[in-house]
Amino acid sequence: MMEISDLPEELWQLILSYLHLADLGRCSLVCRAWYELILSLDKTRWRQLCLGCIEYRHPNWPNQPDVEPQSWRETFKQHYLASKTWTKNTQDLESSNCFYLFRRRKDRRLLCVGTGCEFDSLRAALATASPYDRIMLLPGMYEEHSEVVLKVPVEIVGQGKLGDVVLLVSFDQHCPTTRLCNVVFMPARFTPVLYKTTSGYVQFDNCNFENGQLQIHAPGTCQVKFCTFSQSSIHFHSVALCILENCEFTGSENASVTVEGCPTSDWNWACKHLSRLAKSYPVAVQVSDPAFCTMTRQERWRNSLVGTMKTHEIGAGEERNNLLCAQAMFDSASKHSEFTESLRAAKEKEYPTLDSNSSDSDLCSEDEEGDQAVYKLPYKAHSLRHMLTNVMHSRLQSNRLRGPHRDLKLKSLQQELQQDKEAQSLANSLLGCIIRQCLFRNGKGGIFIYSRGQAKLEGSIFRDLTYAVRCIQNSKVIMLKNDIHHCKASGIFLRLSAGGLIANNNIHSNCEAGVDIRKGANPLVLCNKIHSGLRSGIVVVGNGKGIIRSNQIYGNKEAGIYILYNGNPAVSGNYIFQGLAAGIAVNENGRGQITENIICENQWGGADIRRGADPVLKNNLISCGYSDGVVVGECGKGLIEGNTICGNKGCGVWMMSSSLPHVTNNQISHNSIYGVAVLCHKDDASDYAANQGGSGNFHEEREGASWENDLDSEEEYLASRHPITVALVELNSINQNGAAGLYVKSSEALNIIANVIHANRNNGVAVLQSTQLTCIANNSISCNSLGGVLVEAECQVELRGNGIYDNSSHGIVSKGNGIIVENDIIGNHRCGLQLLQAADMKVTKNRIQSFRDYGIVLFDQVKGLVQENLIFQGRSKKSILQPISNTEDCIVQNNILLTLKKRFDVECMLMNPSARPHIEGTAHGSSMARGSQISKVTRVDKGCHNQGSIFCAIL
Repeated sequence: MMEISDLPEELWQLILSYLHLADLGRCSLVCRAWYELILSLDKTRWRQLCLGCIEYRHPNWPNQPDVEPQSWRETFKQHYLASKTWTKNTQDLESSNCFYLFRRRKDRRLLCVGTGCEFDSLRAALATASPYDRIMLLPGMYEEHSEVVLKVPVEIVGQGKLGDVVLLVSFDQHCPTTRLCNVVFMPARFTPVLYKTTSGYVQFDNCNFENGQLQIHAPGTCQVKFCTFSQSSIHFHSVALCILENCEFTGSENASVTVEGCPTSDWNWACKHLSRLAKSYPVAVQVSDPAFCTMTRQERWRNSLVGTMKTHEIGAGEERNNLLCAQAMFDSASKHSEFTESLRAAKEKEYPTLDSNSSDSDLCSEDEEGDQAVYKLPYKAHSLRHMLTNVMHSRLQSNRLRGPHRDLKLKSLQQELQQDKEAQSLANSLLGCIIRQCLFRNGKGGIFIYSRGQAKLEGSIFRDLTYAVRCIQNSKVIMLKNDIHHCKASGIFLRLSAGGLIANNNIHSNCEAGVDIRKGANPLVLCNKIHSGLRSGIVVVGNGKGIIRSNQIYGNKEAGIYILYNGNPAVSGNYIFQGLAAGIAVNENGRGQITENIICENQWGGADIRRGADPVLKNNLISCGYSDGVVVGECGKGLIEGNTICGNKGCGVWMMSSSLPHVTNNQISHNSIYGVAVLCHKDDASDYAANQGGSGNFHEEREGASWENDLDSEEEYLASRHPITVALVELNSINQNGAAGLYVKSSEALNIIANVIHANRNNGVAVLQSTQLTCIANNSISCNSLGGVLVEAECQVELRGNGIYDNSSHGIVSKGNGIIVENDIIGNHRCGLQLLQAADMKVTKNRIQSFRDYGIVLFDQVKGLVQENLIFQGRSKKSILQPISNTEDCIVQNNILLTLKKRFDVECMLMNPSARPHIEGTAHGSSMARGSQISKVTRVDKGCHNQGSIFCAIL
């Protein structure tokens, strides 16, 4: 025998390229060298065999016919094995596993049908066919005027090219198995049903179906491969398992595929073979990562935020904000984690921290080297000093903005499945209808699943349809790696307690929502790209639920996620960016747990909460938006906790006075206007619906919202929250914003408790309108570019227990009414306290000191009481107290005036009691729970910088 080395390899390949399939198989058995030589023919002879067979098409048809498979030989092998599934009916051999060794093989007959053949009609051939015979149809059209019943297993194959053989026949299968290949099905005159089976297995390869229906009833099942459905559909009834692969559906008047009924537990003989084929599909969803499994929850979240995220093109002016936001987010993510101390130590080693007793250098005038250099005040040793330390770190990091951009990374689907066993179980499930690598286009609907049906869609394309997938009535849909775009309505629609897994899909350019969740539907939506929609990315309506996690949601015309009418999803770990409206909009009594998301670069509010909406907005990064970070509009509620809100071009948090939010423990910094603004604007409902959240027709959900509530979950929800009757802003760090740290122009009561308000570019707190009481208690207000607190005329305020330090102008300026009790007003660059015009204030038990100006100044027609204050004098020779107003209306008595002479005096000044504010436990005391009636807001102000949200001003 000739050795391989006797001829060049290229010549061997040329010779072997003329061999038939059987000869190639024999050659591969000669030896190892010959076997490898046969394998080397993958892109030549094996490709020719695969594409030359009339039973198959290109393995990536119809979605990617230009992309070659990794191995043509392996593809040919898989096609061949799949085409033989119909012959594996072995029910007659179940009595003995070795019985097949003694069975005499019966040769299959070939029966030809056509002009000049033994049979002139298909019915005649079927009448004489034996089990597993092959019926070959010559080119032509075959019509039967009554239903054709298949009683024995046969194979029906058309000769020639696809389209040469046309069947105008309605089949009813009564046999265990059959196969049809290379034929065109058209409806008979008496019925639109092309094929029906109620018990057996049917296999369609490389067929066309035109203007008709296929019906598969359990326990029957099927495999459909390389078929075209033109204005045709297939209906599955409670099928245990069936597979549709590489099919094209066009021009459907209704759903192209309908899946009805719970998958039966009665598996026929073909199900185990179909299950084996389904498992061979290369959609990998299980990847074990031991290192990932051992990480703590905080580490996983930190890595998910500070890894590799897609870098978007930004201008030079925007790069600074984006870098700042990435770093601010890094700090927020690690703030409560187990490794905070070691992380902080590493930062301090690389970037030495500021002295805890120093203020921001750029906010202090250069000529203050006298008194303040001598009298170093220890006022930063108060109860909120840890928050002030975080502010110092934030300032240091803001100086590193010109460093390399730190990209961000979301969790992969494999990581999600490692954590979520329910999602893993759904991704690996093999029940109902499995649809792979199919194309649905130019029709009304793609897939309709109802009445507890189940379907799994992998690697398919849905385009130019009315809707892609509609899943209702306790059904389940599993969607992996599909492309859904240019639908006239929503891409994926779930309602009536539907569920499932929607993961790793590309959902874009749809006319309505990318994913629409309603009426108790509860899917898992993981790791999708949902973008470029003409409406919202995801809508959760009418008691819809769901887990929405690790998605990229961007470039949508309306809100990235829109929640309303008691919608209550869990939204976490998503990247929501570059939307043309809000990042997340919660409206009309919507709820939701919105946690650990990155929400940035959106045109309107990062999160927008209105009209009875009551979400939990927690531990999110809301940054670099073109308007406000968080908007709480008319009658909005919610818990806004632990978020990093930075770098937005509007306010950090914009609140209407008619709202009742609980804003706590947030980092609000580097926003272009106010840190927190509380205003008495009246929202325009129609403008908001059209531009901010969406203007869809939700009347049905509005009417059903009351009676569809889950009473158990409602009780749990209320029990988990601490209801408030007055809007509450507490324990926030509000620093380095472009205007006032906290701006109030409100017609309702407001509580401002235990915040650090530091280094803002205007007043720390500005109260311009407050017809009801604004309580400002236990805050640290320091190093702001103007005064610490400004209170305009006719405002009602209570200032109690605050530390007001080192502001560039007066400590407090008040023209309004109220009380100023037990505050430390120390080290401000102008007067400690200034009362102007018709102010009527009770000023008692404060410690007041100013190095360069008066401690207390009373001007104009000031009224009230000034008593029992401890007033320190610095080295200035001005009077300590200068009462100018009417002494009969303003009583000044029992104040203690001290002159600081020694350094020891300065050190003892804030020791008994220690520097304010004093915080004991959480800030849920009685002072924060004052109730007030919400009155109707009738005033409508104009403008942007001074009165309200950019969003409202543009409208």
